[in-house]
Amino acid sequence: MNLFDVYPLYNITPVKGEGCHVYDDEGKKYLDLYGGHAVISIGHSHPSYVKAVQEQVQKLGFYSNSIKNPLQDELAEKLLQVSGLENYKLFLCNSGAEANENALKLASFHTGKSRVIYFKNAFHGRTSGAVAVTDNESIKAPFNKAHEVTCLAFEDVSGLEKELSKGDVAGVIVEIIQGVGGLDEASTEFYQATANLCSKYNAVLLADEVQSGYGRTGDFFAFQKHQISPDIISVAKGMGNGFPIGGILISSKFEAKHGLLGTTFGGNHLACAAGIAVLDVIENENLMQNAAEIFQFVKEKAAEIPQIKQVKGRGLMLGLEFDFEVASLRKDLLFEHQIFTGAASNKKLLRILPPLSIQKGHFEQFFSALKSELKNQ
Repeated sequence: MNLFDVYPLYNITPVKGEGCHVYDDEGKKYLDLYGGHAVISIGHSHPSYVKAVQEQVQKLGFYSNSIKNPLQDELAEKLLQVSGLENYKLFLCNSGAEANENALKLASFHTGKSRVIYFKNAFHGRTSGAVAVTDNESIKAPFNKAHEVTCLAFEDVSGLEKELSKGDVAGVIVEIIQGVGGLDEASTEFYQATANLCSKYNAVLLADEVQSGYGRTGDFFAFQKHQISPDIISVAKGMGNGFPIGGILISSKFEAKHGLLGTTFGGNHLACAAGIAVLDVIENENLMQNAAEIFQFVKEKAAEIPQIKQVKGRGLMLGLEFDFEVASLRKDLLFEHQIFTGAASNKKLLRILPPLSIQKGHFEQFFSALKSELKNQ
């Protein structure tokens, strides 16, 4: 049987990872500045993480959510400690798309409404509801287009109030910093106005922190910079450092009922062990502080390169914007210098999403390679 051919693939086969590097089947070493779409949060094969997963799988890898699993409670308590968020409850699932599906479903249950507002250049996932609120028509099937959704521009407060005042909006979903869309972030005033309008018109504010959460911006969640309190927060990617796990943090205004949400694999023993290990490492190794400090270093180095027109994002959720399309530059960095970087819908943006443990020396290597390649542009 052949694989269903939906992914364009580089002719590289990683077989081992260590810290901020991966190694292919020929022994070649690559600097990983992309982390598999921001998934690798604490570094490849971190010893504490490996130990936790090994020990748990030797005891019990999985049982259903029909029994007690103290690891879920431990993960929830650790998440409270590291994030500083109180008055939220945790529902565990398997991925970012699934987290957003449950967030949208819960918003609709809570309000009795069905329409959802999202924003230009948003990416929230590829499943039915999540892709309906993603700003990419090419990946929406007719089935997905049956959802009631409205797309607005960032900073369009008057447009947002006009739509909310119609009374049929269940929720407003927003990436505080957009990922695939190009690292755009609206103003604090806009996020605060959005929160106030959602409260005024009985709509749920959903913060998609699937990529920007878990310390990547220097804060635990990107929204914390803007002093807002979303009703639901979706998380995934860096939550398990490669092990599939996701979840939603649900504010106290929502009432839980048996059967309201559910999942087979979500919150399984092995996933929880991985998730607890990630939070322990983030806390013990001060990785949020590292993300903030490395960001300042990157901005200083980028300012030395005239071809970089703008540094977008925060912490280690970064975009380097040029005045030319970067597809060939990315390939040259990968095949000539063995450095993984990422792309965005903005074709002039080089996306940087490394492990939060990355050091200045790694970026020195990157900028040296970048300068070398820019001479040939």
